[in-house]
Amino acid sequence: MRAMTVVPGTADSASVGEVPEPPESDGSVLVEGLYAGICGTDIELCSGLFGSAPAGTDRLVIGHESLGRVLEAPAGSGFATGDLVAGIVRRPDPEPCPACARGEWDFCRNGRYTERGIRELDGYGAERWRVDPYYAVPVPARLGHLGVLVEPASILTKAWEQIDRVGSRSWYGPEHVLVTGAGPIGLLAALTAKQRGYSVSVLDRATEGPKPQLVRDLGAEYLTDLSDLPVAPNVVVEATGAGQLVFDCAKLLPPAGVMCLTGISPDQATVDVQLDALARQLVVRNAALVGSVNAAKRHYADAVDVLMAADQSWLERLVTRFVPLSDWPAALVKEAQDIKVVVDLRS
Repeated sequence: MRAMTVVPGTADSASVGEVPEPPESDGSVLVEGLYAGICGTDIELCSGLFGSAPAGTDRLVIGHESLGRVLEAPAGSGFATGDLVAGIVRRPDPEPCPACARGEWDFCRNGRYTERGIRELDGYGAERWRVDPYYAVPVPARLGHLGVLVEPASILTKAWEQIDRVGSRSWYGPEHVLVTGAGPIGLLAALTAKQRGYSVSVLDRATEGPKPQLVRDLGAEYLTDLSDLPVAPNVVVEATGAGQLVFDCAKLLPPAGVMCLTGISPDQATVDVQLDALARQLVVRNAALVGSVNAAKRHYADAVDVLMAADQSWLERLVTRFVPLSDWPAALVKEAQDIKVVVDLRS
């Protein structure tokens, strides 16, 4: 069968590979692959920057943003033929650390976790894949192909959980949220913030294309210059990973403000900052910076709720391009109008 494959550590190795049928050791639920979303992690994998193949092979099936349809499921699994399903990405380490043993593999302490389509496990970018029922997320039929957004949305439901936990160390009543970056993660962060009833500003460099209108149609404010921010944000969701922007936004935090870092920039450039002055400002304001990556099982379920509550026509506009599996490396080349590019695994 066909799959999206790369040779980890080797640039420009992305190809349509022929791979064996998924082994039963991957899980008892057999799934027809429908769609796989492409994100920055996939682009970095295909650039040879990181990633690792399963033991005994040099090639990795990628695809961690998944949507499929159940072909076979055992009795008692909670799934039936025809159900839509998304696969959870991370797996706990073989000898679980205390966090992994409690289902919090997103907080793995010893770094021995594995990840479908990224680290030591084949991903979901194939015509068929298997998954253990525990790591399968039911997707309501009404979401259709938009179920491919469950995994990226889970990143934000986890991030908001962390923001709430940090914020609740004292009286907590955020009103104003700044989101930096209007890519898929930033837009989903803004969507979640609006669903929570906050006033939202989104900062991005784009002056043309779909981003400004998508933000405004949420009822949020679109900015291209941080100096135009109308009010200091109680919460910042940073989705670019750009060092200077992280620094500039951290300086904006008011007393008890929280900034959640969700973006990782591939740029290794250094930034000269007055770190002592920033540290002093964070301390005297009781402000906090927290990093957040990956998601636990509960965050996937929360992500489904967020997507189901959203305007489906707005979500449709996040997926700006479909690419057939037969030409999937074309999805790695960014086009001017791209927000979320999705590979159709059936074509």
